[in-house]
Amino acid sequence: MHWQNRREFFRAHLESKTCAYPASVYDPISSRIAEDLGFEVGMFAGSVASLTVLGDPDYILLTLNEFAQQTYRICRASQLPIMVDADHGYGNALNVKRTVEELESAGVSALSIEDTELPRPFGSGGKINLISIEEGVGKMKAAVASRSDPSLVIAARSSAISVTGIDDTLARIKAYQETGVDAIFLTGIKQKQQLEAITQECKLPLFLGGAGDDIMDLNYLASQNVSLCLQGHQPVMAAIQATYDTLKALREGVKPSDLNNRFNKKLINQWSKVDVYDQWIKDFLE
Repeated sequence: MHWQNRREFFRAHLESKTCAYPASVYDPISSRIAEDLGFEVGMFAGSVASLTVLGDPDYILLTLNEFAQQTYRICRASQLPIMVDADHGYGNALNVKRTVEELESAGVSALSIEDTELPRPFGSGGKINLISIEEGVGKMKAAVASRSDPSLVIAARSSAISVTGIDDTLARIKAYQETGVDAIFLTGIKQKQQLEAITQECKLPLFLGGAGDDIMDLNYLASQNVSLCLQGHQPVMAAIQATYDTLKALREGVKPSDLNNRFNKKLINQWSKVDVYDQWIKDFLE
């Protein structure tokens, strides 16, 4: 597979000084749907991967290989540039190197490495902790050094704003942006005042997750050098709910013809590329 065009498209978006809401995708079909609807970028999150691959919560139970395999299935299904949440890189800085290598081979256009201490250590009492800035810098340097395609975007991710506060957030941004990463990914920014203080110090494009409603405006976000702003992961949740509702109704005796929200066969055929495969059957089997 050739990933260059979509990576260049992703970089072009970063340089456009506009902000987009990425489509939260979780499998090949959802990636094709997002592409068909005109989304600029797709986002495959670690929490979503844990749900779809394992059926488990986001407690860092998923392995790198499991994540990379599902990522590849998503990337090969469409031309949509895909960004992934690579969590903490599945270990220390050496593990980060391996993570970048595997995800680059899987076809991602961008990935983020975060500075959360993961998995949660014994005795943490459920409290979220961050690794030191020095260790975070080492991880970001390792990520940058590991990519073989310079068009792959690497983002340094931190939730410091909701864990250690604005001063530590700014210190981490200043340190990480000197490592050669392409963007800063921050989670938990709730107020314009926070974002504007960060924008004054950050030289790189910003990605946001878990942003407050008051700042969820694309024009405002673009003015603050935000390129991507996540809206959560509703599609996979909706798919799980729809599966439950359908199975429950069938179990209770509802006839398939009487189900609510019945699927659109034409769209299913479109997204599973039935016409393409039928043509290949004619070309290669008949």
